[in-house]
Amino acid sequence: MVILGLTGSIGMGKTVAAGMFRQLGVPVHDADAFVHKALAENRDVIRQVGNLFAGIAGSGKIDRIALGARVFGDDEALAALEAILHPAVQRDQAAFIGRAACRRERLVVLDIPLLFETGAELDCDFTAVVTAPPCIQRGRVLRRPGMTPEKLGNILSRQMPDAEKTRRADFVIRSGLGRRAALREVRQIVTLLRPGLN
Repeated sequence: MVILGLTGSIGMGKTVAAGMFRQLGVPVHDADAFVHKALAENRDVIRQVGNLFAGIAGSGKIDRIALGARVFGDDEALAALEAILHPAVQRDQAAFIGRAACRRERLVVLDIPLLFETGAELDCDFTAVVTAPPCIQRGRVLRRPGMTPEKLGNILSRQMPDAEKTRRADFVIRSGLGRRAALREVRQIVTLLRPGLN
């Protein structure tokens, strides 16, 4: 089974690209979606995060807005949070891969925002990065509710520069050329990595 790591900086279109892989029948593990669910439902994660940051666990789940405010601009707090979340994500990814292997899948995708930053590419056979011109990226992100130029700058400061990601990746998916062009590139990757099943 081939494991493809999918990444891309904020606003590059990674979520849309992941949806295209699903559309083509490729199982995708979404690290962000797992974290959101874990902060709402995983008792062990909620307990650990609640103990680390007093006052953000209410009604049996983590207040993600309060959590975001607590770690924004605080590298030490963010690192402590990631020390809880990253192992939980890795365990869920391992279970996902195990289930896919039992189904004899030929290709799976691990959608990991900080793929290269965390060294997770070492667990993948190939990597793909989703990219777009900076003006498109900025426009997409600043349209999000509650997003500000300051927040965007803080997020980008924690992410590897796009040029470095594209240099490291085995495949590049350009989302700035439109959905049809991006789907064509995703389909080419699937055809190459999952031959005979398309």
